[in-house]
Amino acid sequence: QVQLVESGGGLVQAGGSLRLSCAASGRTFSSYAMGWFRQAPGKEREFVAAISWSGTSTRYADSVKGRFTCSRDNTKNTLYLQMNSLKPEDTAVYYCAAGSTWILSSAAAFTYWGQGTQVTVSS
Repeated sequence: QVQLVESGGGLVQAGGSLRLSCAASGRTFSSYAMGWFRQAPGKEREFVAAISWSGTSTRYADSVKGRFTCSRDNTKNTLYLQMNSLKPEDTAVYYCAAGSTWILSSAAAFTYWGQGTQVTVSS
């Protein structure tokens, strides 16, 4: 089992950057594929990015490709999401999640979830 805590959200102007972090408890962080999802008010939770156990493979939603970078540091049990060129439509609560596979975009593929961190992008 792993517990996840996100941080780094906040208010930023369009075109700005934020870096989200997700700290994982336990000594098995490297055995989990990790993902980022987001949920805007009144919308379904959507896939943002995922990363393999070692961090060598990543995949992104088309809406964030080229702007967001997902990475992990298994020595620090931490997952990151660097978000650049932010747009108002990126406004949402961002969640990190841990699971057994990084190749699926469905939230159902991830077992453990953090509590979320709010990202608000003003125009």
